[in-house]
Amino acid sequence: MNLRKWFFLFWTALLIGAAGSLGTGLIMMLVNGEKTNGLNDFLLYLLILFGSGVMISVYSQMGFFAYLILNYMGKGVFPKRGWQIVQIILTVLALLDVMFLRLFVGGDRERISDIVLGIIILAAAIVTAYVKVRLTHISALVPTLFFMIAVTVVETIGVLRIDVNAATIFIVVPLLLCNAYQMLILHRLVDVSTNQSINGSGKAEPLMESRA
Repeated sequence: MNLRKWFFLFWTALLIGAAGSLGTGLIMMLVNGEKTNGLNDFLLYLLILFGSGVMISVYSQMGFFAYLILNYMGKGVFPKRGWQIVQIILTVLALLDVMFLRLFVGGDRERISDIVLGIIILAAAIVTAYVKVRLTHISALVPTLFFMIAVTVVETIGVLRIDVNAATIFIVVPLLLCNAYQMLILHRLVDVSTNQSINGSGKAEPLMESRA
């Protein structure tokens, strides 16, 4: 494993998180018609957005490494097919949870925003999984969907408790960008020669099969 590649992942994920936060914050400001009191306030607002994006990126990377550990343990406990089934079940439950749970327990409160959030997460997961499969192997489909849906839902629980749509958008957009980037670049972080020697063949085993 090349540590330089992992450092590259860390810094690029920080930049993606910061860019996602800046873009989301500025678009929300324009849509809401908000204005700042002068250039200094605007620069301070940009600095806050940048810092928030960096924090969201770090949070995303913590979830990413937690997923790698969970995946490693899951493959040690379950057979290959069994672990895939477990991931599919958890993915479906997580998606249904974020879309409909609060709708059922929220009384008269409207929860269309939760359904929209679930659709957005699902769409982002499908696009990321499609690209990941094109870059690697069909075996990457289930792990990518699991990470992009189940792990993202877990990471958004805190902001969902705030129950403010603007805060949810501000967190979820850079979070999805960071999660998608980390999943798409994951197969490049493993030394191919190491995989070849382990598999005893001239062709490296797909990363999502062996590591993720």
